[in-house]
This record gives sequence, structure tokens and C-alpha cells, in this order.
Amino acid sequence: MRWNNLSEKPVYANPWFRVNLADVELPDGRHLDHFLIRMRPVAVATVVNEANEVLLLWRHRFITDSWGWELAAGVVEDGEDVAAAAAREMEEETGWRPGPLQHLLSVEPSNGLTDARHHIYWSDEAEYVGAPQDDFESDRREWVSLKLVPDMVGRGEVPAANMAAALLMLHHIRLG
Repeated sequence: MRWNNLSEKPVYANPWFRVNLADVELPDGRHLDHFLIRMRPVAVATVVNEANEVLLLWRHRFITDSWGWELAAGVVEDGEDVAAAAAREMEEETGWRPGPLQHLLSVEPSNGLTDARHHIYWSDEAEYVGAPQDDFESDRREWVSLKLVPDMVGRGEVPAANMAAALLMLHHIRLG
């Protein structure tokens, strides 16, 4: 059953996202108004070292008033390559410059409400270049053993679905 988006009108916009109201036609011909959020792509990056430890950020999200482990992430700027944005965000938020990045996966974290796509990259090497420029984004940055990831996700310590998917994928790739 396909829903058809017949038209959209903007309700609110800023540099990061737009809220639109869509006229949606259902398969039976009925119409409904549906709010949706149009977003810029998000680039995410981390590194896994030789000891199979992954670089994570411990941060508070005020919207949900929750703490959790995350990977460095941010919006892709106009004209910016997605992998370059991922590398930039990792360095700004962690102080570590990743080596060559590999695409891990792309996810749609809330496709019933937004068109956001998160593109997640990882590297197996990084160089520490100094204190993070955006140190206000996390309480701390730590190397965490990939062996711990499934239990961390199960306990809710990685609340963001995109981050949980990425960490579980890295666990699978590196540890089988």
C-alpha cells in the first residue's frame, strides 16, 4: 500500500531542517495532513584501534534528558563530501583525526517523521591532534572494548538507534 505525497508547504525552516505540512493521499483515496521534517544529511565517524576498542563520546541529550554513548556526528555542509564531513566531525568532537574512512552503513533513524539519512564511517587508525574543539558536546571521550557493545546496547547505554546499529555492525565486523 503506497501513500502518495501530493504536495507540501513549509511551516518552519532554519539552516538545519525544515518542517513541512504534506497533503497525503491514502490508498483508499482519503487525504490526511502529515507533518514531516526535511533534514540535511548527517555524517558520523569513529575509529577502532588494534585492541578492538572503539572511540565513543559520553553525552547528555537535553531533549530526552538522557545520557548515553555516541559516535561523533554532525550535519553535512553545502557542497561538503559526506566522508570529509564525518572526518571533520570526529576531529572537532574528539580531538582524534581519523585515517582513511570506510563506509559502514547509512540509516534512516525515523523515516515515519523525517527524511534524515545518517551516513556512518569508521577507520582502523587515527592520530590524536589535541583537545577537541567542540568539547562542550560531550562529558568525556573514551576507548571502549567492542566486546562490551552488545551488553551496553542491551542495557540502554547506547540510546540512539543509529549509534546502536553502527556499534553492533562494528562488533560483528571486528569480532565476528
